[in-house]
Amino acid sequence: MNKIRIITFFVFLGLFAALFQLGSLSSVTEEEAEAFMAEFEDLVLDIDAFGIFIHNLTITLPMFIPGFGVAWGLFSAWSTGFAFASIALTTPQIAEIQPLTILFMSPFGLMELIAYSFGISRSFILIRAIVKKINLTQFIKPTMIEIGIVIGLLLTGGYLEFYMIEMAQEQGLMDMPGF
Repeated sequence: MNKIRIITFFVFLGLFAALFQLGSLSSVTEEEAEAFMAEFEDLVLDIDAFGIFIHNLTITLPMFIPGFGVAWGLFSAWSTGFAFASIALTTPQIAEIQPLTILFMSPFGLMELIAYSFGISRSFILIRAIVKKINLTQFIKPTMIEIGIVIGLLLTGGYLEFYMIEMAQEQGLMDMPGF
């Protein structure tokens, strides 16, 4: 069972990264980018570390829902990539960064990727058990442990992301349009 769990986790980690990359390669019109940036600025206005955590948690927890979580998680991957494409269109400095770099090279990006992969892969495991008519009682404890891990990752990632944003603002790195 552990071998299947590990394989499932890495399969969905790869799928998330691939769909994020596809979303980041999307053609975004100037109007779409401006509309996204207006919504984005409203979302992040006065957000703090705990707000980042809550935002990411509300995205992640539905990923644990059997079946639905897979679709939600993969849609989230694509739409996050699309958001990157929108930001890159309005902020040329961001366009120079390879999208997957943010996922795999930033500590908070990696924490979020791991958290999302836990949720999506658990959703798959649960829907597979339901289809095979396997008693779900045995999945309660591992699912609760994974949700706890996800909460820890997202809480740490939220504070780390906020700290890095604050540092970048102090150094004048985020005085560009869109930030």
